[in-house]
Amino acid sequence: MSLRPLKIYKGLLMWYENQKEGLGERFVEVVIQDIDSLLPNPFIYAIRYNSIRCLIVHNFPYMVHYYINQQTNTIEILAVIDTSQSPNIWKEKTSKR
Repeated sequence: MSLRPLKIYKGLLMWYENQKEGLGERFVEVVIQDIDSLLPNPFIYAIRYNSIRCLIVHNFPYMVHYYINQQTNTIEILAVIDTSQSPNIWKEKTSKR
């Protein structure tokens, strides 16, 4: 994972924390719980585009965009993106290199 998504993710945490104390921590907890929920069956969500699947984050307007790497048997988190953004932006931000 590159550092850019980590910086953006930290920015989201800080933004929510500035809105209400504890909300940033809650955001992180919910994202982690939702990502962990993929472990038993990452194929539960349909492919949305370019082999990328999306998981809606509970109680927050974000989607986790992920890819299942069947060669390494891993789930690769590509981005956590605001649902109000254009799907074209999602495709740009999550393009696999």
